Amino acid sequence: MMKKALVIGINNYPKSPLRGAVNDANIISELLKVNGNDTTNFEVISINDVETKSELLTKISDFFAVSCDMALLYFAGHGYVNELGGFIVTPDHKKYDEGIAMHDILNFANRSNIRNKIIILDCCKSGHFGTATDNGSVMEIKTGTTILTASREDEPAKEINGHGVFTNLVIEGLKGGAADIRGHISPGGLYAYIDQALGAHEQRPVFKTNVTEFVELRSVIPQVALSILRKLTTYFSLPTNDFKLDPSFEDTNSHDIPHDVVEPHADEKNVLIFKDLQKLEGVGLVVPIGEEHMYYAAMKSKSCKLTSLGHHYWRLVNEGRI
Repeated sequence: MMKKALVIGINNYPKSPLRGAVNDANIISELLKVNGNDTTNFEVISINDVETKSELLTKISDFFAVSCDMALLYFAGHGYVNELGGFIVTPDHKKYDEGIAMHDILNFANRSNIRNKIIILDCCKSGHFGTATDNGSVMEIKTGTTILTASREDEPAKEINGHGVFTNLVIEGLKGGAADIRGHISPGGLYAYIDQALGAHEQRPVFKTNVTEFVELRSVIPQVALSILRKLTTYFSLPTNDFKLDPSFEDTNSHDIPHDVVEPHADEKNVLIFKDLQKLEGVGLVVPIGEEHMYYAAMKSKSCKLTSLGHHYWRLVNEGRI
């Protein structure tokens, strides 16, 4: 899959400079270039402290003009909204020419042949992106486009200790905080992570999308090995089945360890299976039945079963999607 990103950070505004936009953009660039296992991800173009609207507009227009499978545009800087609409602000801004209109950026994305477009804005009033203007005109968010913004259209986007509050969460999410069990990070997963981190009285991120499937922004090392996930259908022939345990699954139930042992004694094959089941329990896919811990379920010859999330991943394995 061909993936490209345009990452923009602007600190040098003549009247109201920022401290963290360029630094945030640089960190985002490095994260997007490689996945958590060091495989290549996005081809990234970084633009910091661009000086003019014309220069930045050309870069954004050219970016969306060249086709690929996935394109991600990230901007950190000032944002502004007036009766003409919303803008990402450039250093040469002046009254009624504050920078690049948000609807122009959306227009570039809508007209592009790129299959999947992700637009991430960390600027004040960024939630205005994709909304109706005061004259009632609305621009459609066409299929394949996802928008994630730092705040609602009437809110500031805060910068604390030299970092944008929103981008700091984006960074942590891309590092793995927003990953699913397989290690995949999607725009929806990233938004959910940020949404949960910000309280009701803080700036609220905005998520808008028109997609038929979520794409992968980045991948990290899975919480549990895929080889173990794929054994779900081996251990549970049906998602509603229980898995019967007994003391032979617990590796400490052996005469090699000085303590009371219970028959049947630890069996090497069963011990390996039990280690897999414990890892699956650790990520919320399996739970013991009638006991709080898997250890006691084994020692008391009880069972374990799939959780609702376990049912979901069982289906993915059964359908060959993992």
